[in-house]
Amino acid sequence: MPKTEPLHEIAHAKVNLALHVTGQRRDGYHLLDSLVVFAKAGDRLALLPHETGLHLAIDGPFSNALDPHDNLVLRAGRMMMPSDSGGTLRLTKNLPVAAGLGGGSADAAAMLRLGARYWRCPLPDLANQLRLGADVPACLMGGALHMQGIGEVLRPVRTMPKLHMVLINPGIELATPAVFAALTQRQNASLADLPDSPRDFGQWLHHQRNDLQATAIQLCPAIGDCLAALVHHGAVLARMSGSGASCFGLFETAHLAEHAAGLIDHAAPGWWVQASDTV
Repeated sequence: MPKTEPLHEIAHAKVNLALHVTGQRRDGYHLLDSLVVFAKAGDRLALLPHETGLHLAIDGPFSNALDPHDNLVLRAGRMMMPSDSGGTLRLTKNLPVAAGLGGGSADAAAMLRLGARYWRCPLPDLANQLRLGADVPACLMGGALHMQGIGEVLRPVRTMPKLHMVLINPGIELATPAVFAALTQRQNASLADLPDSPRDFGQWLHHQRNDLQATAIQLCPAIGDCLAALVHHGAVLARMSGSGASCFGLFETAHLAEHAAGLIDHAAPGWWVQASDTV
């Protein structure tokens, strides 16, 4: 029998600290080599009792961008829910949509975790996770991850230090297929070998890259403005996450990140700006 009290999950924002495009499969999927972390910032998902069927309500600052009747959360819930059960879902959408922060995949992964707890059933296998989205396995695993393939090859990174960051989105949706379609170079070098010590991480990361960043800036020049704002306000590294348009800046302390976020938010009120540590 399922639990009767509401259950809650946070769908943490996924941040690609580095993203190298290393090839393309015959089926069109691109091969990636990426270092992924998750920020404390994220969407919130609640699952409450309901007699039959699965129902979704969406609130939050970015709720208008989603369809409550056709959503990855519902697809993930239907994958988990027994045929004789039901549930009411409430998604509080705090992360911008089509933003390079894995929001939809993170929401789906949160739903899988909720479903496993609520209906006391096993998580779906890797093939079914990938049916929901290439980022779902990473979002389900969480933590610092070395991600390869199309997103299905995952290894935890034990030497990752805690990071203080500012996340920015300029308020412009950027579709991932459009960015990949505009790429002119799809065969790039892999990540360098990960450092053995957290003390060496910063220097290592500076020598990595996001192979989608230059193309994304051509499609959405505001990404360059976000990166410039982060550097101007003290980020030791500024880079685009995923396929954009969101960017992150790393700061030496949480206080410096919060101070920079306040200044950027004041200077660019149309942007989404959030200071956050890694989980």
